Amino acid sequence: MAGKMMAVKSVACMAILCMLVAAPSAEAALTCGTVISKLAPCVSYVKGAGAAPPPGACCAAIKALSAAATTTADRQAACNCLKSAAKAYTGGQLSRISSVPGKCNVNIGYALSTSTNCASIK
Repeated sequence: MAGKMMAVKSVACMAILCMLVAAPSAEAALTCGTVISKLAPCVSYVKGAGAAPPPGACCAAIKALSAAATTTADRQAACNCLKSAAKAYTGGQLSRISSVPGKCNVNIGYALSTSTNCASIK
């Protein structure tokens, strides 16, 4: 009887372990380092003066980031990273940051702003 109970417990433990290993992860695949490195071509536009459009490399980068953020966790992670990075800029630079997706004809699904509620992004 004790041997039978031990076998049932072993099977139950294995089943739980298999479910944990196979369960989808809610962690973001995009790291802040990845986001920042992808958008490096946009820094000169953000820091620059004048009304020049973002360079092609910047638009390609924002498109690549948008394509890479395939899950809610990815989009929220990218948003939080961009929100944090935007705090290093002021005034006109912030408006240039927020203008990049529109000027590049990319809809990333949220505003690039220090006040964006990243937790609300789906």
